[in-house]
Amino acid sequence: MSDSNNPQLGFIHRFIYPTNSNDLKGTRDGQKAREKISSTTFLLLHGTGGNEEDLISLAYELDQSAAILSPRGKVLENGVAPRFFRRLTEGVFDVEDLKFRTNELANFVKNASNTYGFDMDHLIAVGYSNGANIASSMLLLRPEVLSAAILFRAMVPLLPQVLPDLTNKHIFMSSGLHDPIIPKQETERLIGLFKKAGAKVSLHWQNSGHELRMNEINTAREWLSNLAFL
Repeated sequence: MSDSNNPQLGFIHRFIYPTNSNDLKGTRDGQKAREKISSTTFLLLHGTGGNEEDLISLAYELDQSAAILSPRGKVLENGVAPRFFRRLTEGVFDVEDLKFRTNELANFVKNASNTYGFDMDHLIAVGYSNGANIASSMLLLRPEVLSAAILFRAMVPLLPQVLPDLTNKHIFMSSGLHDPIIPKQETERLIGLFKKAGAKVSLHWQNSGHELRMNEINTAREWLSNLAFL
């Protein structure tokens, strides 16, 4: 397994080659890499105050053989806490910034695919909280980038002017029944939006708050193992 971070791509990030691609160590030719990486790649999107390291252990719990692309959010809340887009207050988003950041992140992912050679047809977002929200925004605004998404503690990020066609998208959502940040109706609104767009959505309620628990990670892993396109 080799680990890369190309500063020219515009985001601080890590890219970790899949564990079954040891022959890629030291490979710098994008074409060679592109021919070799055909396994699942996780796009890891951390929560507020996190960074590119936060969800790597979670990714290995989901699939130890996957490649990993893990960027750090560019927005600093209160000057210290990385996020993927601005919010005006708890649960109230700066929609114009969200649109800009969603497109910026989508373009980064496409450029990273060319640089590292992973197959975007097998790209799955794994997002927690703020990361899950920008993944949801990407599904609604730039659906061509993702094949599937695993969303922990997501809420409606925005309402697109035109609902995309998400017929071929697979989405796993896990939400807390006692989440003090995301009311149950917000989760239900997001599910309704995804389903109206044609996505295949699997929702799991946890008897928990905003924190992640191991049992829902296990449920996500089981869901992932049953995806037909992998």
